[in-house]
Amino acid sequence: MTSYLPLIQITIAVLLIVCILLQQRGTALGSAFGGGGEFYSTQRGVQKKILWATAVLGALFILFALFNLLF
Repeated sequence: MTSYLPLIQITIAVLLIVCILLQQRGTALGSAFGGGGEFYSTQRGVQKKILWATAVLGALFILFALFNLLF
């Protein structure tokens, strides 16, 4: 199990980076893919799921980092 910890942590880190890069402050998700993004919109739909995924992946990353230190 301990040999898989670094691989799992790297995978979580890459997914966390992707989720963070998909979030853009003050614009809608469409601007990440070339949309205008002229106005601020509230988080709904995919944006809300990306926000929750970022929070979950961040917590998992911290847990696996601590677990990796202990074992």
